[in-house]
Amino acid sequence: MFSKIKKALMGSDEPKVEPKKVENQESVVITEKREDAPEPAAGSKKPRVGYIHLSGCTGDGMSLTENYDILDVVLTDMIDIVYGQTLVDLWEMPEMDLCLIEGSVCLQDEHSLKELYEAREKSTLICAFGSCAINGCFTTYARGGQQAQPKHESFAPISQLIKVDVALPGCPVGPEMIRKTIIALVEGDMDYLKPAMDIASCQTACGCDLLNNVIRNAMCTGCGTCALACQTRAIKMIEGRPHINNARCIKCGCCYTLCPRSWLPEEQIKKDTGL
Repeated sequence: MFSKIKKALMGSDEPKVEPKKVENQESVVITEKREDAPEPAAGSKKPRVGYIHLSGCTGDGMSLTENYDILDVVLTDMIDIVYGQTLVDLWEMPEMDLCLIEGSVCLQDEHSLKELYEAREKSTLICAFGSCAINGCFTTYARGGQQAQPKHESFAPISQLIKVDVALPGCPVGPEMIRKTIIALVEGDMDYLKPAMDIASCQTACGCDLLNNVIRNAMCTGCGTCALACQTRAIKMIEGRPHINNARCIKCGCCYTLCPRSWLPEEQIKKDTGL
């Protein structure tokens, strides 16, 4: 997995075929380089990122495009957004290094199914973008019978149909998490993507991850980020440590993935400190 990601993002000697350009194409990408933008590594290229919205509330897309104070440099100088409804004037799906997919997939919607499979075929990495894409969230309880599509009654996490490489939980995904993920991809530092990759592979996550991977490794600083990130208020800080109410936990993985210490795995700390 790591070699596949690094090859996609750090460049290759093979020529890459550019997608067909559309006349008068508009994009949120600003081509003029900013003075405060980080310098790209030698031999690297800007990742080509796409965004697809399936069945959800569009909150994750708003988190991506409307948090200018956190994501302006990331979106304009560090990546090229090459596909996405309302983001790029392009009908045909191009090749992408990373595709962010928001929402669960409706099994009665042929267009959504086709777009999902095509995205898997044309993307090096697929990111389940938000809780609906990861575990279905509120769409799990849909029963159909609603206008304007009463036949739409079955919704599934995208991992039930295609392979997912990275998962970013949240309702919506926090802009800080989006920033961390994109910077890790640009810099080719896959160690810091491990929490998001773990959630993609295990389907569910819960407060036990905090206990096993953070607290028991003496890495918890008592910052309270996990409690703030919890959508169902299942985490309460008591004497500087998170306590999880299992009856409220919906196993979305927000608490562990947003924990600053989950992005500093034990192996990376030993590597950085020489221990």
